[in-house]
Amino acid sequence: MASEFINADICIIGAGSAGLSVAAGAAQMGARTVLIEANRMGGDCLNTGCVPSKALLAAAHAAHAVRTAGAFGVRVTGATVDYTAVHAHVHDVIAQIAPHDSEERFTKLGCTVIRAHGVFSDERTVTAGDKTVRARRYVVATGSRAALPPIPGLETVPYLTNETLFDLRELPKHLIVIGAGPIGCEMAQAFHRLGAQVTILDRAVMLPKDDPEAVAILAGQLRASGITIRETVGIRRVEPETGGIAIVLDDDSRITGTHLLIAAGRRPNTENLNLDKAGIAHSAAGITVDDRLRTSNKTVFAAGDVAGGPQFTHWAGYHAGIILRNALFRLPARVDDRALPWVTYADPELAQVGLTEDMARKQFGDSIRIVRADFAGNDRARAERRTDGFAKAILDRKGRILGATMIGPNAGELIQHWGLAISGKLGIGAMAGMIAPYPTLGEISKRAAGSYYAPMLFGKRSRWLVRLLGLLG
Repeated sequence: MASEFINADICIIGAGSAGLSVAAGAAQMGARTVLIEANRMGGDCLNTGCVPSKALLAAAHAAHAVRTAGAFGVRVTGATVDYTAVHAHVHDVIAQIAPHDSEERFTKLGCTVIRAHGVFSDERTVTAGDKTVRARRYVVATGSRAALPPIPGLETVPYLTNETLFDLRELPKHLIVIGAGPIGCEMAQAFHRLGAQVTILDRAVMLPKDDPEAVAILAGQLRASGITIRETVGIRRVEPETGGIAIVLDDDSRITGTHLLIAAGRRPNTENLNLDKAGIAHSAAGITVDDRLRTSNKTVFAAGDVAGGPQFTHWAGYHAGIILRNALFRLPARVDDRALPWVTYADPELAQVGLTEDMARKQFGDSIRIVRADFAGNDRARAERRTDGFAKAILDRKGRILGATMIGPNAGELIQHWGLAISGKLGIGAMAGMIAPYPTLGEISKRAAGSYYAPMLFGKRSRWLVRLLGLLG
């Protein structure tokens, strides 16, 4: 059977967050757009990542709210968790969002959608099923998948990853999580609040990329709730156990559970694309790109997880904008990660944008300034009995904002003020001068910023000046 030949302005391989954003933008701007996807539209984020995990967390937060309602004078009796209904809730949320990422929507936008595996035939051609595509520009946006650590015996036991976790129809009795990163922490808390016993294991420390002071607060909350966390432990082997799984640690201790979740990082999906045929350099970390997201084949871009670097849906969406400007308008747009935010959606939420304190000290030494405020001093947090945590901003010697860390209620929402300030190259005065409605959690940012001026406003010189002006009438 003869292959159908398609000419295009831009061809995208992968219909996850990055690929869909590029395809939607390109098609709506009039480019002849081809979108290739062999598996589910929406990719990891919709089907096995951000959407189902946050839906599960929402159910867990609801269960926790019922159990802790007594602190507000609300008595609830007889409440139970129906995990079958929780499963239905998670998949209903996926189903509600799926039409936005569907083949039908993108076809209506003007894309040619090919549901087949795409591979490079040469530097300028891609084949997918019975279609051959020749485009002016290509985008590889094939995402990533769960990495499996080299643990002896792992192949002998059933285990879960984010790709299978949300298919569970019964609540685990004892979930063992290997990996104390964002996914591991979020899912550990979610399943524990839904009624499971949970143990987290990691060969390193919990959330190593985040501010240690903030991580300590979250770790303390998880432990206080009954979750076991064992950091810097070596796993000697995994083996079957009657009714479940056993983890044997390097110190000969043995942990048994009913279910095992692997949340030990991600690996880019670069296999089976014939990247070498297209002259595209790549490594175990992903496809090599420059600051315009061009690969070693300058007609091909890479976006999202497959391009290496931070693995966030919002980062993939940002990549899409950079690529559209370069590929369609030939503008030399470049990646700028100064205001990149990331959030661990546990309770309390841990959010970061820009440089952490440790990063800033390595880059600028002791010239940086730290300003902060605690949620314990925020009236709205007091009213809601959610006072654990703080906001911290990192400034250079001129008061310019380099980064911010928050741990506390709705930190993922509140951190956005600081991201805007970094993007706009604003100084701390802009945040301090903001009028924040009272009582809101967002006041914490203004209070932290205002502390920058406290030594000057309330110091000896200010007191002397006030007294002098008073004497002058």
